[in-house]
Parts: sequence; structure tokens; C-alpha cells
Amino acid sequence: MRIAIDAMGGDHAPKIVVEGALAAAKEWKDVHIILVGNSAAIEAHLTERPDNLTIRHAEEVIEAEDEPVKAVRRKKDASMVVAGRLVREKEAEAMISAGNTGALMTTGLLVVGRIPGIERPALAPMIPTMDGHGVLALDLGANMDATPEQLIQYAIMGSIYRSKVHGVNKPRVGLLNVGTESAKGNELTKTAYPLLEQAPIHFVGNVESSQVLRAQCDVIVCDGFAGNIMLKTLEGAASTIFSALKQEFTKSIFTKLAAAVLKPGLTQFRKKLDYNEHGAAPFLGIDGLVLKSHGSSDANAIKNAVRQARIALQNDLVGTISAEISRGKRDITT
Repeated sequence: MRIAIDAMGGDHAPKIVVEGALAAAKEWKDVHIILVGNSAAIEAHLTERPDNLTIRHAEEVIEAEDEPVKAVRRKKDASMVVAGRLVREKEAEAMISAGNTGALMTTGLLVVGRIPGIERPALAPMIPTMDGHGVLALDLGANMDATPEQLIQYAIMGSIYRSKVHGVNKPRVGLLNVGTESAKGNELTKTAYPLLEQAPIHFVGNVESSQVLRAQCDVIVCDGFAGNIMLKTLEGAASTIFSALKQEFTKSIFTKLAAAVLKPGLTQFRKKLDYNEHGAAPFLGIDGLVLKSHGSSDANAIKNAVRQARIALQNDLVGTISAEISRGKRDITT
């Protein structure tokens, strides 16, 4: 299993990316990691060189502030673009990047290409839940708008991902909405609801955003505009809560003592909400496995992204999605 990693993408690249890739190469000998980027910069952080880790030199870097489409088209030798070409040309089965999200989506579309029949690929990160299992949410920002038919594709791809990568039996799929009744919502959700009922998934109906963290479903689908607002709201709320707790627990000697007693539980709670534990978010619908790590990922997050890619490849995620979408199109035409 050959996995290309954009060594120059992310806030702490290349050091953190190299450390995570090295840890993954040592952990899983059945994976061959290709670090893509400036070879001198990469080698400066390689403390050892396992047999299953190689370097592919790339001269350019796509920066966080670069305009995605222009950057991908003009920077042909950027580490992200080169990694995408490795996937397209079957020199690698997967790629991982913590770099510019828009540029990675563009790389997936223009360089790797879509699965035949997929209208729009979706960004599908895991949202932590109180039971520790999380909910896969898509789309959370790759496309601001969506049609009912695209929501059906999101639901099918998300269901397959949870089954193949996370081992969830018969994943529960919910539709993000303002109420649980089937007639609630805007034109998009009201039209999509009956279509989701007929889709080859375990549809559990509408799910309100207030219930997402309570694990009402395993997969939740929405358009990218609503999904991104939900994600940023949850992230902001979590950050604010932890900041407020820190202020309260440092006010006096008594609150500091209380904090010492509660620290193990709070640490465990924070771990549940830590994106580093979830690795990376897949761009589902690309004709090759493309994973987006958080820009602030540490070495553990990069290693976890490799773990995700390894499981997805072992279970032929992309092939399964392609076959299901193809079968659905045949069912419609017949």
C-alpha cells in the first residue's frame, strides 16, 4: 500500500509531517510511504530511514494564502500536486496533506479526478461525540451548495466509509435539519428526505444540530454551507468552554485544588474533542484516496491519517463507492 504524503503542507511542515510519517512507517511495515517535497528539508528531519519510506523531490510549495485553482494550475511541481499525480498515475494508492484545503480539493478534482457518476466530491471530517465513536459529517465545506441528488451520493459514500473504515454495522444516516419532522426544513431538505428513505442506506430521519454530539446517527449529510457553519460553531463552543474553565479554575487556591481533582476527567473529555485523535478527513468521491489533515496537526495526527488510509485501502473504499454509485445509476436507468 503506497501512500504519498505532502511533506510541505501544514502549519508545522516539514518537521511534524516527517515525524508522523516516520512513526507510521515504523508501525506498519505493509505500508510504503512516499514523502513528497523538498528533499533537503525532509532529510534534515529524518532521524532514520526505514526501507518502506522514500522521498520524491518537489521544488514548489502551495501556501495557505494561495488561490487554490491558480496555485494547482501554475505550480506544477508543488508537493501537493506531485502527490496527486502519483495517485492518478497509480504510483500511489492514497495521498495525505495538511496543506491548503481548497488547493487539495482542486488537486483531487483536476489532478486525481472524480469517481465516474459522482457529481461533487465531499469533505467528510469526523465530529467527536459523547460516546467516543464520532459522527461522519459531509459535506462540511467542499461545496457550498448541493442538490438533493448530491445529498443522496453523500449519504451513500458516508455510509460506505463508516462501514469499511470504522467497522460500523449498518451505519445510521441522518439529514441535518431544523427539526425532526419530515416536512421541516428548506426546499433542499424537504426534497431530499423521501429520496434518502429510498436510498440503499439506513436512514434515520432528520437530526437537529443540537443532537449531533449526542450520537443520534453515525453519518450526517448536509450542504457545505450549513455543514461548515455547524462545524465552526462546535469548534468555537468547545474552545470557549475550555477557556472559561481554565479561568474559573485559576481564580483561587480552592479552585486550583478542585482543578487538580477534576483534571483526569477533564483531560479525557478534551481528548474526546481532539481532532488529532481522528487523523484526517477524506474527500469522498475522488477516484483515489485523498485525506486532509488539520493544518495544525501534530505528528500523532499524521500517523493516524496513515492508519486511516491503510484501513481504507485494505477494505477497497474507493472501489466499493465506485461500484455502489455505478449500480445505483444502472438501477435508475432500468
